[in-house]
Amino acid sequence: MQVDALIKSGVQERDIFADVTSGSRTAISRLGMRKLLEYAEPGDTVVVWRVDRLGRSLIDVLNTVKLLRERDVQVKSISDGIDPSTTSGRLMLNMLATLAEYERELITERVNAGITAARQGGTRFGRPLSDPLVVADKLKLVSEARAKGRTAADAAKLVGWSRATLYRHQQGLAARESATV
Repeated sequence: MQVDALIKSGVQERDIFADVTSGSRTAISRLGMRKLLEYAEPGDTVVVWRVDRLGRSLIDVLNTVKLLRERDVQVKSISDGIDPSTTSGRLMLNMLATLAEYERELITERVNAGITAARQGGTRFGRPLSDPLVVADKLKLVSEARAKGRTAADAAKLVGWSRATLYRHQQGLAARESATV
């Protein structure tokens, strides 16, 4: 939807920069933004679908716009109709960026509330617990394979593990044995 809107507004597809990354990263640390900053020259206009695409927080959006303006690169927002080169455009930019940050914080609060409710309802998150008997059997098979000259990686593959998983289970076994001694 965003790419279609940019193309419809006259941006050529080869000039579109995008990121698919965690929301916790600042705009300047994202690969797509770095490529855009290398590409944009003084006098260019960066067209965005919405101003909140320039960062993940109010500060991030404002810093990105400031950085672009310091490089004499203008910013235009299609959906918001914002032109930060004017006083009213900067006011609207600040207001919309604040609302976007508020919306993201509400989403985070709802997700965290959902996780809390799920935990209270008995849902477990993360890796499922390993059956100690199955792990012990697999460790025995791996030990036998290693005794016959197999590498750790090959022996681990025999039981469906990676080498790192094998080492993790061996460490766990060693820790349990030293705790019982």
